[in-house]
Amino acid sequence: MTSQLIVMRHGESVWTQKSVNRFAGWVDVPLTERGLDQARHAGQLLKESGLLPDLVFTSLLTRSIVTANTVLDLVDRAWIPVERTWRLNERHYGAFQGQTRPAMLERYGQEQFNIYRRSYDVRPPAIETDSPYFQGQDPRYAPAMGDGLDSRNPAEIRAECLKDLLIRLNPFWRSRIAPNLAWGRTVLIVTHGSVVRSLIKVLEDIDDKDIRSINVPNGVPMVYSFGTDEDGNPQVQGPGRYLDQQAANQGMAETAALGR
Repeated sequence: MTSQLIVMRHGESVWTQKSVNRFAGWVDVPLTERGLDQARHAGQLLKESGLLPDLVFTSLLTRSIVTANTVLDLVDRAWIPVERTWRLNERHYGAFQGQTRPAMLERYGQEQFNIYRRSYDVRPPAIETDSPYFQGQDPRYAPAMGDGLDSRNPAEIRAECLKDLLIRLNPFWRSRIAPNLAWGRTVLIVTHGSVVRSLIKVLEDIDDKDIRSINVPNGVPMVYSFGTDEDGNPQVQGPGRYLDQQAANQGMAETAALGR
């Protein structure tokens, strides 16, 4: 049995655009008009490729949700099941959330800034609980919204590295995503740059150091093919491929440039 995993980062947000260049993390910021265009282009790419998702997973952040809705409209799949989870949220950037990249670069210097931004296992400084960018009182992370997959409380998270992200994503992958791939379904995940990086790391067996150099473009779908092993578990078949490599190359360059 074969299946397809389509994974993509949301379209450009108002904080991703070069003129603003702020760390968003778990802060809920909308798409730009360019971001909406990128989402429409992603939908057109799926339509032209004949990749019609059977279900979709998004984060709890608007930029992910609106991107997914736009894509589904383009492929006439607004009716498919949708599941949203904090486990697909962007990495929590701690005290960097709401701050501009140039300001953090000046404060910490290029080397330490790069470590906080791109390393696998070093967290940025923790956000203060009285910060306007701390999610502790956000109703989407209230106890009643918990998924019961483990004891983690998203309302209490104050900073994450990529390793932390993988740990909190893994239970959701095992319980919700992997079974659908094993059943031969086409799964669409519309999420955030760090989540895509974490999936690339696992699915393509990227080294902890090499993952630092991986950048993810806004709004360009990447496709992985899966088979199943002898126990019926999904088994990835080779590296992912972007449906528009030219747009992906441009987007990766833009993402890299934001940190310099």
